[in-house]
Amino acid sequence: MSYLLVKSLHTITAIATLAGFILRGYWMLRRSPNLQHRFTRIAPHVVDTVFLVSGIAMILMLGLKPLAEPWLLAKFAGLIVYILLGTIAIKRGPTMQMRVVAFASALAVFAYVIGVAVAKSPASWIQLLSA
Repeated sequence: MSYLLVKSLHTITAIATLAGFILRGYWMLRRSPNLQHRFTRIAPHVVDTVFLVSGIAMILMLGLKPLAEPWLLAKFAGLIVYILLGTIAIKRGPTMQMRVVAFASALAVFAYVIGVAVAKSPASWIQLLSA
């Protein structure tokens, strides 16, 4: 499989992950029963798995050493924070206020991770804006 194909798959699944999270966040705000549908509970895990596997495949194809690349460490750390905030936002937050704050924070962290990926720097969008 070519690097360009894997990178395209990674980009598409990143967009799908974000779009799905925004939709589930909207349903959370509306207290929609759609959040309880089986497809809604399973699909994000499938998309996120493809997203993660394609990212790991790119690292292997490029021969990168994640522990030696600060931007990759920042990306992984951001991903973990995004996942934690996402679970609070969608299902684990005890109050609607906490869920809304977690949802907005998760979106901000996802934006940071995208900036890190584009800039190849933990400075994320700051690096891009100052260039």
